Amino acid sequence: MADTKKLADDERKKTKRTARKKAKADKPKKPRDYPRGSKKQKIKKAARGASKR
Repeated sequence: MADTKKLADDERKKTKRTARKKAKADKPKKPRDYPRGSKKQKIKKAARGASKR
């Protein structure tokens, strides 16, 4: 990303947003091959109402 120190706030915001979009297009993340949260450790006993994950 270019140096944005000398730009005004609204210009800086636009520049950074376009840089982020370009980075996302250049290096897309590969799709997950496992369900989200499935690798979290489960706990043995929990208080009533607490989640087991």
